[in-house]
Amino acid sequence: MSLSKMLRVLCVLAILFALGPARADGPGAAAPRPENGPYFSGQLLIAGPAMPDPRFSKTVIYLADHDADGAFGLVLNRPIGQGPVEDFLIGLGMEIAPSEEISGEISVHSGGPVEPGAGFVLHTNDYQTESTAMLRGSVAVSASLKAVKDIGLGHGPRRHLVMLGYAGWGPRQLESEMRRGDWEITPYDEELVFGTGMTPEEKWQRARAVSGIPL
Repeated sequence: MSLSKMLRVLCVLAILFALGPARADGPGAAAPRPENGPYFSGQLLIAGPAMPDPRFSKTVIYLADHDADGAFGLVLNRPIGQGPVEDFLIGLGMEIAPSEEISGEISVHSGGPVEPGAGFVLHTNDYQTESTAMLRGSVAVSASLKAVKDIGLGHGPRRHLVMLGYAGWGPRQLESEMRRGDWEITPYDEELVFGTGMTPEEKWQRARAVSGIPL
């Protein structure tokens, strides 16, 4: 199965991880399908300072997949809440056995405006379930509550971000936005993806600094 198809399957599986069905359109309109790249899967998108879409103002996005069919990404700097892993799982209807010791807290991020009720765990590739797609840059994405439960049990991935929703583009849509100056590209950086202790704006500024873009 191709990565593009796998990610589409993950979007369906993610409904099992949903807080409720919802849908939002991605930014802009789709354009005709291109014949050639370049494509930027596994790299980071950094919103330009003049980004016209307020949903993506000062965002940093891990670009999970980018090909002739479009692009799929997860916003890295839109935290929406934090709480105990156990409360999160119970709130989503998962049963926890008395013998299972769930501990720790998780931060939940808005991964983008598309399907904001669908959940994903973006994580390092040292962990895998049946719902995991291995991506580039030592990164994977899982779309099941088992990944969150394993985090609480202490045998989940080394680093992770829990996401609701994603960012999506149709054929040539992202390329058009990049030509307009809405986005810059920078190579994968684990600390930018999974690092904590930064405000959303600080992560955006750090991404621009790492990429060499003037602040």
